[in-house]
Amino acid sequence: MSAIAVAATSMIEGKPDVKSLRVSLCMLVWNELEGCKLDVPGLPLEQFDEVYAVDGGSKDGTVAYLEGRGIKVHAQQKRGYNAAIIECFEHCTTDAMVLYHPKGSIDPKEVLLCKRMLSEGYDLAVGSRMMKGGHNEEDGKLLRPRKWFVRGLGLLGAVLWKRGSKTPGQPIVWDVLHGFRGMRREKFFAIEPLATGLSMDLEMVVRSYRKGFLAGEFPSVEKPRPHGDTHFAAWPTGKKLLKYVWAELGRKV
Repeated sequence: MSAIAVAATSMIEGKPDVKSLRVSLCMLVWNELEGCKLDVPGLPLEQFDEVYAVDGGSKDGTVAYLEGRGIKVHAQQKRGYNAAIIECFEHCTTDAMVLYHPKGSIDPKEVLLCKRMLSEGYDLAVGSRMMKGGHNEEDGKLLRPRKWFVRGLGLLGAVLWKRGSKTPGQPIVWDVLHGFRGMRREKFFAIEPLATGLSMDLEMVVRSYRKGFLAGEFPSVEKPRPHGDTHFAAWPTGKKLLKYVWAELGRKV
């Protein structure tokens, strides 16, 4: 069975055939020149109805490189991760968008798995490093703090909000912090995303549960990042995400 077939096994019956869905590909970048050089040549750009990037203020030549390959680059207008994702969706003129971070750690051809899930009826499709067929960069190590934290958040989100989901057969999304994902544009704005903070990856999953949208995962293989460091330090980011969970408990659907 193919990877996308595995990912699609949780789909609810009776979902309409939407293979004609128009899908955009958006790259979110910030000083990712080396990652772009590794990933962009392998991206199946011709398979998408629209391709563009949102740049958070790169100074390393990222913008020039992307524009040199004919990719439209939009300068991020407001600071912050949540704001960046919102701007990615605001620039989308199609039915759905696949969000990809060109860092040299995820096979660029996996964007087609994400597009396929959206086209087969999912409202939110998340690249999962946790499911069978996926791989986390900590796999193989004795201690896996990042992986355990992500799975813990996935379980917490499911316990608190999946039970009340209005979608029969709604699967658990375990890799709630992987930024590689896709979502239908109208459903993204329907979750009423918070404009500030860095909760967006988790928020998209939690709010999809609460709104009754169908969210699922497809297997994603993560390799160690070959250049640069993560923009999100583990402990400070973790504390902010737990604060978001607490705030979400008092938030209206």
